[in-house]
Amino acid sequence: MRGQGTFFDGETAGRHRVEVALSQDRQALTISGLTLPADLHWPLADLRALSDHAQDGQLVVTRHMITGDEAPRDPARLVLRDPALVGWLLETRPSLRKSDLHPGTGRHILRKAALAVGAIALMLLVILPAMAGTLARLIPMEAEIRFGRAVTAQMERFLGASEPGALLCDGDAGQAALDRMLTRLTDGQDIGYDLDIRVFDHPMLNAFAAPGGHVVLVRGLIDKAETPEAVAAVIAHEIGHVVNRDPTRNALRVAGSAGILSLLLGDVAGGAVLVAVGDRLLNSAYSREAERNADAYALRMLNAAGISSEGFGDFFDRLAGAEAGPALPEYLSTHPLSAERAEQARRNAAGRNTAGPVLSVAEWRALRRICD
Repeated sequence: MRGQGTFFDGETAGRHRVEVALSQDRQALTISGLTLPADLHWPLADLRALSDHAQDGQLVVTRHMITGDEAPRDPARLVLRDPALVGWLLETRPSLRKSDLHPGTGRHILRKAALAVGAIALMLLVILPAMAGTLARLIPMEAEIRFGRAVTAQMERFLGASEPGALLCDGDAGQAALDRMLTRLTDGQDIGYDLDIRVFDHPMLNAFAAPGGHVVLVRGLIDKAETPEAVAAVIAHEIGHVVNRDPTRNALRVAGSAGILSLLLGDVAGGAVLVAVGDRLLNSAYSREAERNADAYALRMLNAAGISSEGFGDFFDRLAGAEAGPALPEYLSTHPLSAERAEQARRNAAGRNTAGPVLSVAEWRALRRICD
């Protein structure tokens, strides 16, 4: 079996018209031509097809050989157009489609992959947290407030809002009661932010702080609380996060992580960043240390405002039972154990005088109906 072909030596631009034939033992191709210095013998077992060079009706082959290039192949190319020879090679030589790698390539790839994973882990777990802490102190307050407003809108969408503001509870009497509670808590306090506290109409038992002084209570938490003092304690706890800039630090860290992962996974537009930040803050995934610091701040704020923390303790006593159940309330998912927090709040309340109820009966009723 023989046919015509074109040979390129891979070193010059010259084209050689050649005759190609099977060797007598049918184990090699013999390539001969007037312009070749000598006949070539390519073992059939070493032939490799180059599909990216092929056209209809032709087969482009090279020869497997150890080289210093990325692919262990001869730079020479042989173009075959004889239908019989092309068909015979395709039918009888399955090794034509074989992918060749240098010895040790698998280990090399694994080593590079391990180094890449290690570098990403170092960035996500060490460098980004450190940078987030620094940036949280340096970011302008105006930018932080705008970022927090966007994150809060994203949280509202997570809770099922069809448009921004759809879940916002705006009962006038209830909002007035909430403002009165906030004034009582912050009187004489240096917060550093103009606090924006709102209530979302959703049964989830949750409360969270977003960057820039934004604090959100979810209706399910107000429904679960038996006293306004318990709600005041939760607000004070979230204000503690605001003062310590925990939401900003956390959001920057998550945004950085999501941004890196988006680039790696193809979301170069960064659309997943805000989603990741909103999801993280909605689930209040602060460290246990940050939660304890916010609790300590809340107790100091309650003491300064003359608000008993006993309601805080009662509130967490009621939630403590849920920790043993199958579904953990959202507000407990990353916080210290409720029994521990209840005991701390009760010890703080012992022997302390208060300045009267934080809300009147009518105001408390109005707050509980703020979403009606």
